[in-house]
Amino acid sequence: MRIAKIIRKTKETEIEIKLNIDGKGKYAIKTPIGFFTHMLESFAKHGLFDIQLNVKGDLQVDQHHTIEDTGIVLGQAFNKALGNRKGINRAGYFIFPMDEALVIVAADISGRPYLKFKGKLQRRFCGDLDTDLLEDFFYGFSIGLQANLAFKIEYGRSDHHKIEALFKAFAKAMKMACSKDKRALKEMPSTKGLIRK
Repeated sequence: MRIAKIIRKTKETEIEIKLNIDGKGKYAIKTPIGFFTHMLESFAKHGLFDIQLNVKGDLQVDQHHTIEDTGIVLGQAFNKALGNRKGINRAGYFIFPMDEALVIVAADISGRPYLKFKGKLQRRFCGDLDTDLLEDFFYGFSIGLQANLAFKIEYGRSDHHKIEALFKAFAKAMKMACSKDKRALKEMPSTKGLIRK
């Protein structure tokens, strides 16, 4: 089983995570930002990842350190749990509709971090989440995992629906990218013969 545990403590945040990529979507997630917690729970459920996550951050400053560092640590957990990458699909994508909203997410676990995020939200806050920091979360994840990520909000009226569709599509894309192909279990999914971690 592909499992990882990461503990990261800085002067700004304290984050502890246990991840099982080959899980059943079970989660115990605690962050100081309610809507953020809800989105991470959706990510675990729809990706079938078992995640135990405890996050503390310097919210007296703002949410930036807490949200970005959570993305970094979650990406690091996937990075560690994936091991040598042999047999994985490496790339994944998903188009997720949620009521009136539609979102596209693609991921490539390439060893090269990059984020492209395109889409507009109407409000600065959705619940208690500072939506300006969503891009920072996904950027942190791309750095932690060393992956190429692309997000596009095609359309939608409700910011809640657009954001939730982002996390659900992200979960499905990551599930596809992390899944193994039985025909290539001993193969590295790269013509280079390796993927940098």
